[in-house]
This record gives sequence, structure tokens and C-alpha cells, in this order.
Amino acid sequence: MKKLSLFFCGLVFLLMTLQVNAQAKKGADYFEGKWRVSIPGTPLGDLVRLIVLEKKDNTLSGLVRDDATGAELAPISKVDVNDNEATIYYTANGIDANLVLTKKDEDHTTGSLLGEYPAKGTRVK
Repeated sequence: MKKLSLFFCGLVFLLMTLQVNAQAKKGADYFEGKWRVSIPGTPLGDLVRLIVLEKKDNTLSGLVRDDATGAELAPISKVDVNDNEATIYYTANGIDANLVLTKKDEDHTTGSLLGEYPAKGTRVK
């Protein structure tokens, strides 16, 4: 009887642990970090940008870098975030740009630049 009781206690503990780990990140917690974003077909050619987002007081800020050179292209002026989507605002080459990233899975996003050019993002680990 003691073994059965111990077994059920262990099973309950295991299920509680799995439940805690199963909760997916969302909002600023999900988008925080570095994202390699590919944007094909722009007038400047196929772009690959590194979006660096830092979380401060549950809001995001950061900068946009060229993925190939690492050079800073623009500071991010604003980020609007909900559970599964972030809109990143910045100015580059004299253009006010907005990049929308939508959560696809834990390490991938889809979206668009300026509502015209498709974008695909991958978390940089």
C-alpha cells in the first residue's frame, strides 16, 4: 500500500511539472531576443536583418542590424506587442518602416515589411 501511495504522489508531481513546462511564452516574453528575418523581393533586393529586442518593464526596445555585416542600421523607435504578434517601427534609408512578426511556433515567425513584402523570422540562439 505504501508503494502505491508513493507511486501516485510521484505521478501527480510529474504531471504538475509537465504542466508548468507546457506553458508557451507569449507577448514580450516570446519576442525578446535576437531574430534573423528574411525579406525577399524588396527594391533593395533580398534582405536579411537581425532584429535585436530587449525587454524592459514588459515593453520591448532594440535595434535593427544587417545580418551579413553586423552593422547597426536603425534603432527601433517603438514596438507594439500582443500575445502572438509584434509590430516593430524604425526608420531606415529615410523610410519609416514597420515590420510585423506573427508567432508561427516557438522559434519561427511569419509577417511582412510595410504590409507589402513577406518576412520570415528565425530565433537566433
